Amino acid sequence: MPYTAPIDDIRFALEGCADFWSLRQRFPELDEDTLAAILEGAGALASETLAPLNRSGDQAGVTLKDGVVTAAPGFQEAYNAFKDGGWQGLAADPAYGGQGLPRSLALAVMETFHSANMSFALLPMLTLGAIEAIEQHGAPDQKALYLEKLISGEWSGTMNLTEPQAGSDLGVLSTKATPQADGSYAITGQKIFITWGEHDLVPNIVHLVLARIERAPAGSKGISLFIVPKFRDADGSRNAVRCIGVEEKMGIHASPTCTLAYEGATGWLIGAENRGLAAMFTMMNAARINVGMEGVGIAEAAYQKALTYAKDRKQGGALIIEHPDVRRMLMTMKAKIQAGRAICYATAVAADAGDKAREDLLTPIAKAWGTDLGVECSSLGVQVHGGMGFVEEGGAAQFYRDARIAPIYEGTNGIQALDLYGRKLLGDRGDAMQALIAEGRAIAGASHPKLNAALDALADATDYMLSASREDAQAGAYAYLQLAGDVVGGMLLVKGGVRDANAEQAALLRFYARAILARAPSRLSEVKLGAAVLNSSDF
Repeated sequence: MPYTAPIDDIRFALEGCADFWSLRQRFPELDEDTLAAILEGAGALASETLAPLNRSGDQAGVTLKDGVVTAAPGFQEAYNAFKDGGWQGLAADPAYGGQGLPRSLALAVMETFHSANMSFALLPMLTLGAIEAIEQHGAPDQKALYLEKLISGEWSGTMNLTEPQAGSDLGVLSTKATPQADGSYAITGQKIFITWGEHDLVPNIVHLVLARIERAPAGSKGISLFIVPKFRDADGSRNAVRCIGVEEKMGIHASPTCTLAYEGATGWLIGAENRGLAAMFTMMNAARINVGMEGVGIAEAAYQKALTYAKDRKQGGALIIEHPDVRRMLMTMKAKIQAGRAICYATAVAADAGDKAREDLLTPIAKAWGTDLGVECSSLGVQVHGGMGFVEEGGAAQFYRDARIAPIYEGTNGIQALDLYGRKLLGDRGDAMQALIAEGRAIAGASHPKLNAALDALADATDYMLSASREDAQAGAYAYLQLAGDVVGGMLLVKGGVRDANAEQAALLRFYARAILARAPSRLSEVKLGAAVLNSSDF
């Protein structure tokens, strides 16, 4: 399926909306020419190498035989091109071969890969999380052993959380770690839904595995994190971890989602005993921002497909792009994509700047709003295609099937809403959100009444969430997150428009203000729904 990286839109969102160049002091070697070259290079790899494999990979899928997963045809060559281009290590530590560039720039690059081929992009995305966890929590010898090969793309990484009886509730996981005389641990248990948990694209896979050391405290306080390589480090022998199944999924068919059996596999503790969740959340938070970007990326791909179809398909004697409802759908897609792109980039810029409060506040919004956007836009893409969208031949259905996993990944979007309320809003009694609202008011000034009204609604909703009972606040948490995403997206689009009087972006902002921001006051009713309404039915 043809895909062209929207470099102008990416740069507008990155530079204008997300304030990318505020990072100049932290990254003095970065200039506009370098930025342009990186984005153009990523766009070329995405459009010329990854996108042509998206459809064929979906049709071919992966195969599992004798514990070995074989990737879809063409993926090895594509991965080699990705690895040889140095794309895995853009934001990684230069001490281990990384390029030390901003995470926000690496995120923009990943957007193009997600758009072009979501199944493929999941592989480097998981490796990014493993790199960050080892960078922040690994011992010096672990960093020396693993980081260079992960950063170069020679090896890949995974995140092993879920078990058959333990989904989001990690406190009940049962994989056990038995101390060995040499300081290692024997890891025994089963992990499910492990993305790219086994494959043939790299010679070694570094699994980061949550397990419980014998006699550890019950619940989440007794969880530790372990590095368990597919091949042992000392002698290169095969470790006792096997792929015993690959899921038959709704979408992302070219991404192997594996069940892994750990049968006394040799692992090494990363970080302190019983502090595994803290280390794992380094991976998780990085993944949440990337998954939000994944939603935006798949939305962009669906939009491009729908736009091409609308410009070619005639109905009623006219091209369907001339029909008002088709234009409404396309405009909704494009405007919300740009808002979602800006939210994700702004989250990463906050991380680059060391603004932890802003990063923490925006992360659940970026993840949930961005992935819901992916589903919404891919669904609209099907609708633009009409009947041809519902059949596989048309090509639009794949985007919807692929996008649908993202709101479930890395903590469902309902969990993101509870995180925004319980950890972020209550954690500082609304200080970070109030600072964000104040910034929005300064951006809106007197020229953007729709944004001001939406900010009023968000402020009212924030006061309610802080004062309501926990049960009532949790009942409104998802609506609150959606309201926050709508408003922050609008605020960032206005910010970008102030810095760059771009006619096309101004048109998107006008639509966004009237069609999206205008709904904000009405969302208050849902935020204030209350638990009693939800509990009034026995179902």
